[in-house]
Amino acid sequence: MFSNYLIGLREGLEASLVVCILIAYLVKTGRTDALKPIWTGIAVAVLIAMGFGCVLEFGSQELTFKAQEALGGSLSVVAVGLVTWMVFWMRRTARHLRSELHGKLDAALAMGTGALVATAFLAVGREGLETALFVWASVHAAGDGTPRPLVGAALGLATAVFLAWLFYRGALKINLAKFFTWTGGMLVVVAAGVLAYGFHDLQEADWIAGLTNQAFDISDTVPPDSWYGTLLKGVFNFQPDPTVLQVTVWLLYLVPTLVLFFAPVGFASGKGKVKAPDDAPDDQGSRPSKAPQA
Repeated sequence: MFSNYLIGLREGLEASLVVCILIAYLVKTGRTDALKPIWTGIAVAVLIAMGFGCVLEFGSQELTFKAQEALGGSLSVVAVGLVTWMVFWMRRTARHLRSELHGKLDAALAMGTGALVATAFLAVGREGLETALFVWASVHAAGDGTPRPLVGAALGLATAVFLAWLFYRGALKINLAKFFTWTGGMLVVVAAGVLAYGFHDLQEADWIAGLTNQAFDISDTVPPDSWYGTLLKGVFNFQPDPTVLQVTVWLLYLVPTLVLFFAPVGFASGKGKVKAPDDAPDDQGSRPSKAPQA
């Protein structure tokens, strides 16, 4: 449940901050007339992400066992690839996200309503699709048959929306560079477990050999149905009897990815404090005078 909470929080906060930045910029520049197209694009992106998640969940149930394992394993690998790219991208661009979005929004304002809808849709839709895919892969890897993973993801998303609202209202300040760095590092650990289990699925689908070649078996020490076994499974996708391939994939992904991720990328100390998007002055030092209207 915690791993899915982390996914929902991390991905949801990215999308929520994007929304805050877009809305705050329109309010600050007096273009509140453009808020409706922005909310339309956001709503479409959320609906498509939810629909994508439903297709993954219900569509896979119609497949044979081996086809389900092949699909689950393949999508797990894709999800880990997307999430890895995402955490590195945010690690590198967190401090410049606002100026990048402002530039895109200026261009969209010049082009008209359709461009505004598309800008909001693309900005939020990417995060939504990534979240749906990774949550589905994580739930599939957990495989405990309970709604706890989905509850965890929903709580994470709700927390993200609440934090973003606090940012916007100026009630909360946080070093976003450090926040995305440490949550990104934890997400890499979660992704390593998802990737290892994805390869296990591919082995069960007979796409990759070595299913019976176990690296170790500590099921007697860490029973899968014990509270601590369930906790390790839910947080890290831990398996007490992994195959040699699973352990190899886990190590080959986790170690170099964490080393590269925590390598310095030029974040200057003392410059990471990010205020609420509407609290930051524009080039002339002015601040917005009113909150956005949906």
